[in-house]
Amino acid sequence: MRRRRAEDIILIVQIRLGRHSLVLLLPFFVSFCSSPPRGVIVLCAGDSITAAAYPHFLQRLFNREGIRARVLNYGRSGFSSGEYRRFLERGGDGLMGERPDFILLELGTNDLRVDGDHASTPEFEANMRAILSLLGGLRGRSGRPARVLLAAIPPLPEGTPLPFSPESSRRVEADINPAIRALAAEAGLSVVDIHALFAGRPDLLPGVHPSREGYQRMAEAWLAALKPLVRE
Repeated sequence: MRRRRAEDIILIVQIRLGRHSLVLLLPFFVSFCSSPPRGVIVLCAGDSITAAAYPHFLQRLFNREGIRARVLNYGRSGFSSGEYRRFLERGGDGLMGERPDFILLELGTNDLRVDGDHASTPEFEANMRAILSLLGGLRGRSGRPARVLLAAIPPLPEGTPLPFSPESSRRVEADINPAIRALAAEAGLSVVDIHALFAGRPDLLPGVHPSREGYQRMAEAWLAALKPLVRE
């Protein structure tokens, strides 16, 4: 009910019952005029793989499924886990003021670089723990903590040029994704296996970034993980 309509009803009751009766009736009108939030807010956090496209496709899939949702894209191109951590510590361009029901977090690819963004596995783990702690403070409009889902990052195709190397490709499966799975187990979080998606369809990953169809498939993987949770 709109605020103006509520004020009209209170005025009528005040006229008919007297000013003192209004005090008793106010709690009723506060409850009557408020309603629980409708739909869900999904916040996508990550690097350029997030920033580029999949949140757009995810929004379209929600619309097609008839699920009321708003998808927010807080992907930041080129960010490593350390840069994203500092981004959040500075407020995240408004991210830390959002009220998401779900957070989809995919980071780690830029930590594999062999330039100044390189991060060791312990450094990556420390950054991700700090990021999860910061995101853990966010609550949805219902007041419940936002539910975080982690992604196992995609492979780095053979021959990916600098600032990546063959060692970067090796570390995806040897270091980064095992660290992500361990962090998820430690925090009781779900992992969406984006790595398996592209390992099984390397044609969808021509380089560091997926093809258009690859982004579409990413969105489908996220939706499959979210649908049972949205309907809880």
